[in-house]
Amino acid sequence: MVDRLSPEKRSWNMSRIRSGNTEPERKVRSILHRLGYRFRLHRRDLPGSPDIVLPKHRLAIFVHGCFWHRHGCSYTYTPKSRQDFWLKKFLENTERDRISQKALRSLAWKVAVIWECKTQNGVSLAKSLQYLIRKADSRFDAKPNKRKGKKERDNA
Repeated sequence: MVDRLSPEKRSWNMSRIRSGNTEPERKVRSILHRLGYRFRLHRRDLPGSPDIVLPKHRLAIFVHGCFWHRHGCSYTYTPKSRQDFWLKKFLENTERDRISQKALRSLAWKVAVIWECKTQNGVSLAKSLQYLIRKADSRFDAKPNKRKGKKERDNA
């Protein structure tokens, strides 16, 4: 299939795609900040330079774009033109992700991936982030708290 844009226009479009401080990344950071968590951005001393790092919890968060990192949702499509190029590019991206995550785990870091499509619903994202952080925390108790019934609450 022929590209509808001229090479100059396509180059201009591609130059506008940012690798850091993307909208999904800003949404995740905003929610973490509202929840009161302290974090660092793009720590270059860690493998893969995670988008968000919560040092207290030893949690590295990658905010992945579904298209670039091949999530498998509706945002994940393969362009019709230059398919060999794109397939190679996507394979390299996913392999780099796998290697970075493995290296972080070997350094005793917990790794979480937040997908672009999952940042659309702020309430759901906030709950997911809270769960991930509690799970990553070494003091996290894996057993869920038993919810008190009405009689137990009234007696407390």
